[in-house]
Amino acid sequence: MKRLAATVLSILFLALPALFGAVARAQEQPRLRVDLDQLNPRVVTTTSTSLTITGRVTNIGDRRISNLGVRLQLGTRLQTEQQISDVLGGGKFKDLSATDFVDLAPDTLEPGQSAGLNLAVPLGQSSKLQFPRPGVYPLLVNVNGTPDFGGPERLAAVSLLMPVLGVPDKPPASRPPSAPSTSLLWPIANSTVHVVSSPLGGPLTLSDERLAGELGSGGRLDSLVAAARAAEADTKVSSSLCLAIDPDLIATVDAMTRGYQVATGSGTVPGKGVETAKNWLGQLKALVAGRCVVTLPFADADLTALTKIRAGDATDTALLTSAISGAATIKNLLGIQPQDGVLWPGGALDSQTVEAIGKAGVKTVLTDSGKLQSDSPPSGVVSIEGTDLRAQPIDALIASALDGSLSTQNGLGAIAFRAGLGGQTAGQERTRLLIAPPRHWNQTTPELTTFLERIGDFYAAGLAKPTPLPDLLGESPSGTATVNYDPQDLTAATSGDVTAKMSQIDNETLGLSSAMTMDATKRVNPADVIAPVRLAIVRAASLSWNGADAGVVTGNARGDLEAIRSQVTVERPKQTIALASGASPLPAYITNGLPVGVNVRTVLKNNVGLRPTEAVPERTVPAYGAVNQLIPVEALRAGRFSVDVTLTTPDGTKLGSDARFELTSTEYGAITIIITLTAAGALLLLSSRRIYRRIKDARADRASETTPRVTEDAQV
Repeated sequence: MKRLAATVLSILFLALPALFGAVARAQEQPRLRVDLDQLNPRVVTTTSTSLTITGRVTNIGDRRISNLGVRLQLGTRLQTEQQISDVLGGGKFKDLSATDFVDLAPDTLEPGQSAGLNLAVPLGQSSKLQFPRPGVYPLLVNVNGTPDFGGPERLAAVSLLMPVLGVPDKPPASRPPSAPSTSLLWPIANSTVHVVSSPLGGPLTLSDERLAGELGSGGRLDSLVAAARAAEADTKVSSSLCLAIDPDLIATVDAMTRGYQVATGSGTVPGKGVETAKNWLGQLKALVAGRCVVTLPFADADLTALTKIRAGDATDTALLTSAISGAATIKNLLGIQPQDGVLWPGGALDSQTVEAIGKAGVKTVLTDSGKLQSDSPPSGVVSIEGTDLRAQPIDALIASALDGSLSTQNGLGAIAFRAGLGGQTAGQERTRLLIAPPRHWNQTTPELTTFLERIGDFYAAGLAKPTPLPDLLGESPSGTATVNYDPQDLTAATSGDVTAKMSQIDNETLGLSSAMTMDATKRVNPADVIAPVRLAIVRAASLSWNGADAGVVTGNARGDLEAIRSQVTVERPKQTIALASGASPLPAYITNGLPVGVNVRTVLKNNVGLRPTEAVPERTVPAYGAVNQLIPVEALRAGRFSVDVTLTTPDGTKLGSDARFELTSTEYGAITIIITLTAAGALLLLSSRRIYRRIKDARADRASETTPRVTEDAQV
């Protein structure tokens, strides 16, 4: 009995820590979510009288929470990049001051319920939020409560950056001695790949109506254009703003204006966003008139992935060129010439890609400053070692602040820090700033408008100097740098499975393209027929796929390729073909539904009982035409049988689908007859030889029977 008790106690001793650990982990699960709707002011100045925050608190846990209260906590002034990054990452900071808790109404929430959050804190000498001097400060919205079966605790918190240009109720402070020259990129880009297919002369098909929703009133793309148009009233903001445009987006929206289809599980239906596309495209044309515009890669493609598709042929850069030559599309559709040779690529660039895009005509890349290695942190244009390419760094700290929740507010804080409100130490100073939000920035029109208005306030206060992007790019390089392609960049890069499938489709596309010829009557360039497939391959490299399955990523490109080569095919006979003789030719009717001529080769498959008697010559099938191909064959047996006829290009790339021919034959071909006669002769010879041996053996037997025997008696 003692041994049993000891065993039970040992098990409990081992199990309790694990149980308590599970309980502790369960308690770490979030119970509340805080959504902030409004923060006013976004920048504190000497004339600010109060700080107002509104939003909602939602119970996202599985327990009722009571005694809900909220307060603001102000941290000490931020003075290093690391401190800024810690706040952006939700890290803890040392409190400088805090307000009293204010009860929420209602102060008890069942799971799934929400309560309004409303805080109005006076600012000034008597405020509980005291800003000692201008700078950038961390501000925490702290929500406490008591869950059922628990005690009072912090259940949710939101931290943000608060720039303070001036202390309320105090005289204005002196500004930094030199304001950085500042330019702002404004991305107009697809959030994801929308195009399913866009064949030459055929209808555009989209995966869904999400793009129409983004173009419509209040949508993501509508908000970006509307906010930029509203900012035209401030000439300083307007002059420093440069639009970064995805040519795939513009080409897609332009095609939508002429009608489009939307793919569904049971086929396609007409798209509903034609008028929406027309209106948005008109607004964008009005916005870009006379403005700075730079080009994004087509569909925001991973350029490093594209250079790996034809790794064995470094001289062939057709796909890469398709991805970076969108300036012509923008000029044709929007009537504005983008900055010559300037590209804002996404993702990381390795040295091979940098060299390739330089050879393809790019002169300057806009890239994250963290991807450039140099002796000192670059802020202006630098030369990339070993190339003729230049790089203009995008401030990485500001970019990270603009990517995530509360992005507009945190972005303003990071910009103010960079502009001199952080009391910079050596290495943190910036004389030039290129600001770039996320390429797929998703903010409401009021948020974007407020962000640009506060940028205008920074300009008016002398904190930053508005500078057109061409002026930044026109400066002489401040030094040299190398591209920094870290191993961790591979986690965000296009996978090897995707590039392998892209490479396979590209090889088949090359084979198909090599068989095409321009038809003298249709005058269509074969490259135009193949272009949709090449662009679909480029879309497969889009950074927006975010680790999707390789088959899904490349499915549209595969579908476009199949749609083209299925237009060149052999028609299946409607009835059984009777061969007139053992060596009759097999008639094949080949059709071409493409606007270009195609060189084809006819091949027999599964042709047991039938064989070609000579090589089938290549034929050129004219555009939208057909030819009869007589395939010289010989039947190897009589009766009924089938054979598959298929088409390929001269280099073996498959065309169309196989056609099964049903055949009957009552005669044998010459070879068959020769073989049969030879076999018959051999059989006759063998039979004769056997008969001869039998006769010879029989005669020998008879001769042996007539010979007299000598007995023993006779001998005696």
